[in-house]
Amino acid sequence: MKKNLIRMFGLVMLLAISNIDIKAQSLSVNPNDKSWYPSVYGAKDEIGAANLLTAEVVKQAVGLVKQGKTLPLAVPIDKNLPAFRHRSFNLYNIQPGEQGGKSIGPNKFTFNDELVNGWTGVGTQLNGIGHIGIDNIYYNGNKAVDFVTVEGVRKLGIEKVPPFVTRGVVLDMTAHYGKDIVPGGTEFTTADIKAVLKKQNITLRKGDIVLFNTGWLELIGKDNKSFLETEPGIGMEAAQWLAEQGIVAFGGDTWASEVYPNPKSKEEFPINQFMLAKKGIYNLELIDSRPLVKDKVWEFLFVLGQPLYVGSTQVNINPVAIY
Repeated sequence: MKKNLIRMFGLVMLLAISNIDIKAQSLSVNPNDKSWYPSVYGAKDEIGAANLLTAEVVKQAVGLVKQGKTLPLAVPIDKNLPAFRHRSFNLYNIQPGEQGGKSIGPNKFTFNDELVNGWTGVGTQLNGIGHIGIDNIYYNGNKAVDFVTVEGVRKLGIEKVPPFVTRGVVLDMTAHYGKDIVPGGTEFTTADIKAVLKKQNITLRKGDIVLFNTGWLELIGKDNKSFLETEPGIGMEAAQWLAEQGIVAFGGDTWASEVYPNPKSKEEFPINQFMLAKKGIYNLELIDSRPLVKDKVWEFLFVLGQPLYVGSTQVNINPVAIY
C-alpha cells in the first residue's frame, strides 16, 4: 500500500512537471531563455539593427527620390490624443516676465515659451531597443539593475541611435483584407506579408523600415476606447520572418505595432520583446501612412533625426517620407 502511494505521488509530480514544461514551451518568449545574448553585433553594442544603416543602404534609398515630394509621417500631439495606459501630454504657453502686459527693453520685446509635461511615448514615436525587456534584461543582456536610473538609462539611450536614412516600405493591409479599418486582434502572418509584397511588386532588402497601414488612426477621436483596447498587427511568425530579412525597424499606424491582445497566449507584447530585446530592431508607432497609401507610394526615402534626449528609451518623432 505504501509503495503504491509513493508510485502514485511520483506519477502526479511527473505529470505536474511535464505540464509546467508544456506551458513553458507554449510561450513564444521564454523568460528563462538566455541564449539571445550577446548580440550578433558584439557584446558591447548599443544600437542593434541600426548597424545595418550603411552608406550603401543610404545611397540606394536616396535613389528612390523621383518627384522631390515630401510627407510628414507623424500625427499631431495634444492632450486629447489617446495614449497607452498611464501616459499623458500637456503643453502650456508661458510668457516669463510679461505678466500684466509687460514687455522687455525699450523695443518692447515679447516672446512665447512652451512648457511640456508629458511622456515621451505619446503620439508618433521611436521605441529604442532599451525600451522593452524580458524579466528586466534588455538588449544584449543588459540588466536593468546595472543601467536603469530614475534620471534615465546609462546604456541603450535614444541619443546613441544614428539618424535613420533608409528605404521605407508601407504595406497596405486595408487593401489586403478589403476593409477600411482592419479589425482589432487580426494577426498578420508571413503569408499575408508576402501576398501584399507581391501585390505591390516589392521585395524587402537589408536595412529597410517596414510599416503597416491598417486604418487604425481613423478611430482617433471617434472611438478612443477601442483604439487602445485592441489592434491588428504582426504575430510571432511574421516577426521572425521580418527579422530574417534584416530590417532596421517595424511599425505602422497602431500604438504597439503587434497584434493585441495576443490571440495565442496571455503574454504581454511578446513581439516587441522579440524584436527590440532579442533582435535590436526598432519600433515606430502611430505612423500616418494614409497619404502614401492614397498615392500608392509603396517605397520611399525614410528620413528621421530624432531628438537626442539623453537617457530616454523612446521619443516623439516626425519622420519624413521623400519620393
